[in-house]
Amino acid sequence: MMRYTGPKHRISRRLKFSILETNKEFAKGKQRRTAPGMHGTKRIVLKGYGQQLVEKQKVKYMYGLTEKQLKNIYKKAITMKGSSSLNLLHIIESRLDNLVYRMGLAPTRAAARQLVNHGHILLDGRKNDIPSTTVRLGQMISLKEASRSIPTVTEGLKLNATTLPFVSFDKNKFEGTFVRYPERNELNSEINESFIIEFYNR
Repeated sequence: MMRYTGPKHRISRRLKFSILETNKEFAKGKQRRTAPGMHGTKRIVLKGYGQQLVEKQKVKYMYGLTEKQLKNIYKKAITMKGSSSLNLLHIIESRLDNLVYRMGLAPTRAAARQLVNHGHILLDGRKNDIPSTTVRLGQMISLKEASRSIPTVTEGLKLNATTLPFVSFDKNKFEGTFVRYPERNELNSEINESFIIEFYNR
């Protein structure tokens, strides 16, 4: 199944959740929070399968994953020690494209994915153009010197004045390290990853 590349605000409205994690999709002109095609204030309360599906879709669209990628991540998460739901988030957060975004080198995950795809990113000093690469703790992510002035990078650094504590980043050297796996309270509180495990456990 292909990755969704359409209008982000339509997906966010449908899920009542900012897949960009900025709420920009609900800014003036796009501020309706009802799903596309819906009118009025009637609210549908989801339970069981419907609730599980919505949580899966939130993570899928927020991180820019395909259905196959997310299912494979689930399969790996349930074989690991500890909480399967937290394992799932740790695997996703370890992706190269996500860490490029977390370090502030791009304004969105989609933009970070493009940086990787186009060969601008180095992993431990070597070019890596595979966004789904799992980065190990302690590995260094850096930007090619020739790529430091491209608009995507400039915008990303402007928007992200600080990085989250589980990554380190040196703005002068344009390089950073995956320091540790994130704590649950450092990630988006509007997703319930346990429902994703339940969805695939069916």
